[in-house]
Amino acid sequence: MITALFYLQYHSTRNRLVTRFKRLQQPKYLIGAIAGGLYFYFYFFRYLFQGVGRGGAHAGVPAVPPELLQLVEPVAALVLLVIVVLAWLIPHARAALTFTEAEVAFLFPAPVSRRNLVHFKLVRSQLRILFSALLLTLFSRRVGGNVGIHALGWWLILSTLNLHFLGASFARTLLLDRGVSNWLRRLLVLALVGSLAAFVWLWAKQTVPAPTAADTASFTALVNYAQQVLNAGPALYLLYPFHLVVRPFFAPDAAAFLLALAPALLLFLLHYLWVVFSDVAFEEASVEASQKLAARVAAVRAGNWQAAKKNQKAKRAWFQLAPTGPPVTALLWKNLIGVGQIFSARLWIILVVVVVALVAGFGNAARSQNFSMLAAIIIASLLGYSLLLGPQLLRLDFRQDLPMADILKTFPLRGWQIALGEILAPVTVLAGVQWLLLLLGFGLIFFLPGKHQALIFVIGLSAVCLLPVLDFLLLLIPNAAVLLFPSWIQAGKDSPRGIEATGQRLVFAVGQMLVLLLALIPAALAFAAVYFPMKWGLGPIVPVPFAALAATLILAVEAALGVRLLGRFFERFDVTEATAS
Repeated sequence: MITALFYLQYHSTRNRLVTRFKRLQQPKYLIGAIAGGLYFYFYFFRYLFQGVGRGGAHAGVPAVPPELLQLVEPVAALVLLVIVVLAWLIPHARAALTFTEAEVAFLFPAPVSRRNLVHFKLVRSQLRILFSALLLTLFSRRVGGNVGIHALGWWLILSTLNLHFLGASFARTLLLDRGVSNWLRRLLVLALVGSLAAFVWLWAKQTVPAPTAADTASFTALVNYAQQVLNAGPALYLLYPFHLVVRPFFAPDAAAFLLALAPALLLFLLHYLWVVFSDVAFEEASVEASQKLAARVAAVRAGNWQAAKKNQKAKRAWFQLAPTGPPVTALLWKNLIGVGQIFSARLWIILVVVVVALVAGFGNAARSQNFSMLAAIIIASLLGYSLLLGPQLLRLDFRQDLPMADILKTFPLRGWQIALGEILAPVTVLAGVQWLLLLLGFGLIFFLPGKHQALIFVIGLSAVCLLPVLDFLLLLIPNAAVLLFPSWIQAGKDSPRGIEATGQRLVFAVGQMLVLLLALIPAALAFAAVYFPMKWGLGPIVPVPFAALAATLILAVEAALGVRLLGRFFERFDVTEATAS
């Protein structure tokens, strides 16, 4: 029977690959595959074909400093410990091996034992683990060392974790069958962790010296002290099993790898025996999980991404919608509900309280010029990432509602009104997050030296007006791309995966960046036309808000024209293209 399961897995994988190769006959997939292949080669794979330099690092890739390498292994072991504890603490569901509906229909009534089903899932999981190990090997190439050793090390870590998660789910199910509730199990785990933490703290207090001023005087001294704590005393024994799992990855050569491989494989074998010989009834929970998975897949293919999420609950509206008013407000109200619990009003209140608490808690530390400047740099970086990633993550616009374009076209509204209503929700959420970051930045003003206070104040004041308009432009561009090229972007549908899909996103990202640069040129010219003449008479700081206001007005005009143009695109949009392959 296990041979038949291997046959099923082999042909399923083969058919999936054949389907992907066949769709390369379509230009949109072929161009995407070329772009994606070039991206992965130049960003990842070309380093695999370069020579290895001093310290084992690939040429052209900066290696991790040696003093940090000595700390990486104990830190990795500590991270594994935290992951394992969370695996016993957080989950609450019974053990469920995820099968498709077809597999449930054919395998569960068949004469297939539970052990064979577990083996089938373990074999299938190896495909995902091998792919993840390859990606992680490419990302961790900066550590230096042999690429093959890193790949095998990652495979061993991920495979052992996968077995432990599965075994932990079986153990949780057995506890539930014996009357141990989830909360009682969590209390027992917390009690055990707390007891171990207290024991380790008392032991460390006796064996590990307390940090002195010299241990925190520099980053190198702090790293040395952290290494001393993690490699001596109770931490060494507590983290020893996790050291065994991660040690093959950090082996400097083949001999050291083979020496570290034996105990790691022993742990892997013990986990395998634990999982295979656990006689746990998972069929009923697996059927329920497969039904939920099928419902989510159907919702995604129908374009209903909100229904595809787990644990759906009724979401509260952000504000009361009046019976009469601008139609745009109704679309804004509808899309804000789709934001979900992540950006709920409660979260906004919590964020405001956290920001105020951070500003108030800076105290004497914030009076340090280095600390304040570092905080300002972090805030500026977060603002930059919000502009870069925010419009891609907040898809509460045509990218989400395109499958319902036939319904939107029945509304007694003009195209620009629908376009404005679709864009307003992500702009509102994104601008709200950015204003919170600016509020934190304004709080830093009181702790910065006088020469920096005026500069940060005028930059923040300019950003308050400039960022929402810039967000508007950043969201107009992908929405226009959705309406112009619906079959390429495939918004709201079961989007393709693989290198070709990544290449499609890259092509559109480059195109959107070029369009954005063209849109920013008039605003940049307006800023320069106001700033430089005023700078000669008023200095470099005072003209900044006036020049930013001029740039904001130009961007606002462009945004208004963009809304009109997006409305025309929607009016001319052929609904049948939304369902074209």
